[in-house]
Amino acid sequence: MKAPPSIVIVFFLHALAQGGMFSRIPDMQVALGLNEAQLGLALLGQPAGAIVSFLFASHVVERLGTRVIILTTIPVLALVLIGIALAPSLAIMWLGFALFGVVFAFSNVSINVEADRVEAASGRRLMNTCHGVWSVGLLTASLIGTAMRGANVAPALHFAIVLVPVLLGLMVFGWPMQAAPARPHAAPARRFRIALPSRMTLLLLGYAIAASLLEGGLRNWSVIFMRDSFTAPDWVDTLTLPAFMTAQSIGRLLADRAVGRWGPVPLARGLTITALLGLLLVVFSPNLIVALCGFTLIGFGVCVSFPLSTSAAARLGDRPASENVAALTMSQQLLLLGAPALMGWIATVASIRVTFAVLVPPLLLAFYLARYLAPRRE
Repeated sequence: MKAPPSIVIVFFLHALAQGGMFSRIPDMQVALGLNEAQLGLALLGQPAGAIVSFLFASHVVERLGTRVIILTTIPVLALVLIGIALAPSLAIMWLGFALFGVVFAFSNVSINVEADRVEAASGRRLMNTCHGVWSVGLLTASLIGTAMRGANVAPALHFAIVLVPVLLGLMVFGWPMQAAPARPHAAPARRFRIALPSRMTLLLLGYAIAASLLEGGLRNWSVIFMRDSFTAPDWVDTLTLPAFMTAQSIGRLLADRAVGRWGPVPLARGLTITALLGLLLVVFSPNLIVALCGFTLIGFGVCVSFPLSTSAAARLGDRPASENVAALTMSQQLLLLGAPALMGWIATVASIRVTFAVLVPPLLLAFYLARYLAPRRE
């Protein structure tokens, strides 16, 4: 069996470098004495920094190359988290999260573009595997964060400890990595590129946004759904996230072989139906076992949406792959900005079950728009 390309390990390190940030946000909130509104304002720095950066991330990637950006931005992610944990005020924390968003945008575009280039050079599908390994890395980082909280390790020290294996991993796997050649494209040469969405990237966004809404909704509201719908211990309510993340990781790790066998469009539509079935189980769940099964099916159902849409965007060929990937990701971030508030409003005026039920139409749209995942004819 051939060893996986170094870019696969880089995806794991990228997720690990985030250090289980979300598991330590409550501790950083307490350290600064922030209320929920102030914390929400601080957290808005991350999407603000990312969205602005996605506009010109393609230009930076094309000028500096994926390897240089990968080697610099991944350790900086962990370094910025240390600074956020030590922030003396709300304003500094906001700036820290904004800087984190900037670095995340550049690293995100670079690793996805490099994975696509390795696919093109090797003729071997691996984008889904890369994102599966990324999910495993994020789960690992979350578990480390939970352990650090249990051991009363300060967030700044926790993030500094995580930086060590990230640096070692980059030295072993990232430094020897040679950047793969860029895909050919038909765009005229320009000195500066702003990654605005094209018609095709918007169609791919229409396919991918349902999964993004489901994943965001599940992360924000699934525990509340379990708490409000059933009577169970608190630790049972929190099982939704591990169930979802485990299913998503397994699905991504198996997806590249499935894409090679059935093609991206049939696989995407089959998994969209799986996500729809899982969502209906959640909405109409009579007990917590059925609900957990539904959240697990959602994990399997949405596992390929972001990798397949990213890969399809990179393969369009109308302009540099980095530009299409950046435009797609930026558009997703923009649409997701208001989603938590909207879902919270629906839960308040209707019910938490209706909050999940309104995600059925985006899944039906995804089923139709999956047709645009088909590789374009050369």
